[in-house]
Amino acid sequence: MIILGLILLVLGAVLDVGILWTIGIILIVVGAILWILGAMGRTVGPRAHYW
Repeated sequence: MIILGLILLVLGAVLDVGILWTIGIILIVVGAILWILGAMGRTVGPRAHYW
């Protein structure tokens, strides 16, 4: 999810499309939160670990 967010962020910057930039930032933030929760050993949704 973080990698997809980075790709959309770069595409949004290069193509000057604001919605891609916004979606990229949101995906990076959500991916980082899920990564931190998974690293802490907390259950994320139905999964015991989130990679």
